[in-house]
Amino acid sequence: MSALPLFAASAQPVPDAFTVVESGQRFANLQDAVNAIGNGRGTIRIQPGTYRQCAVQEGGVVVYEAPEPGSVTFMARACEGKAAFVLRGIGAEVRGITFSNIKVPDGNGAAIRLEKGALNVAHARFQNSEQGILTADDPQSRIYITRSTFSGLGTCENSAGCAHSIYIGNYGSLTVRESRFERGMGGHYVKARSAEVVIENNSFDDANGKGTNYMIDLPAGSIGRIADNWFVQGRDKENYSAFIALGAEDLLHSSDGLAVEGNEARFVPGLSRNSVFLADWTASQVAMRGNRIAAGIKPYEQR
Repeated sequence: MSALPLFAASAQPVPDAFTVVESGQRFANLQDAVNAIGNGRGTIRIQPGTYRQCAVQEGGVVVYEAPEPGSVTFMARACEGKAAFVLRGIGAEVRGITFSNIKVPDGNGAAIRLEKGALNVAHARFQNSEQGILTADDPQSRIYITRSTFSGLGTCENSAGCAHSIYIGNYGSLTVRESRFERGMGGHYVKARSAEVVIENNSFDDANGKGTNYMIDLPAGSIGRIADNWFVQGRDKENYSAFIALGAEDLLHSSDGLAVEGNEARFVPGLSRNSVFLADWTASQVAMRGNRIAAGIKPYEQR
């Protein structure tokens, strides 16, 4: 199959752009492929190209797959005024897809809006949008993100409050591994109300951020592990008082036993200020060990 050129919203869809692997059915529109899977299980393989399309998944388990990471882009189109992919089935997996320039009137435009069910994301890129991933609450489900990039996301300039690179509601668990967060445009890089988090081996590069806040915000308390991450705080901050915030809003979960270990945190070169690596509003028994913290950054502060 030949690569697709960038086409405008009015262009004719490519007839075989979306293939349901299990049945061999081919569709010009992503929504038709999703509807064909319905409440079942299936994989949609997407022909390389750039698409101004969006889709809503109402049921089933759907894998959205690019043939090679970065070969498929969804841009500048949101369904239901929410996101490029609106997901409320049993589960979904997104592999190798790029999302770009997703914006909606209330300022909460996301690449993925997860309203319920499990989600896996791998080798994806989220860029230059209001949010990368935004979810509702589903305490019985889990989210797993690996080897993905979140760049140029977030804003606090809208009526719906701040948008973030990742904003996870009250989910059972959130895992983020081997991913990159950079160039935030407002809000936090990771905000999650999950009962348990595993945030490991990621980079949080705020050097070119604008008006950003925390690198990681766990406003409802969480257990789990924040480990082996690399943090650089930039100059242009709306709030530079902490790198990680724990329990700053409504406490839904215990944080006793949360492990924060093996991380590295510093400021961009030439910047001198005072900040805190972990600001804790919960008074929990947090295990902190092996973190490499630069001068001017207090390792822990109870607030």
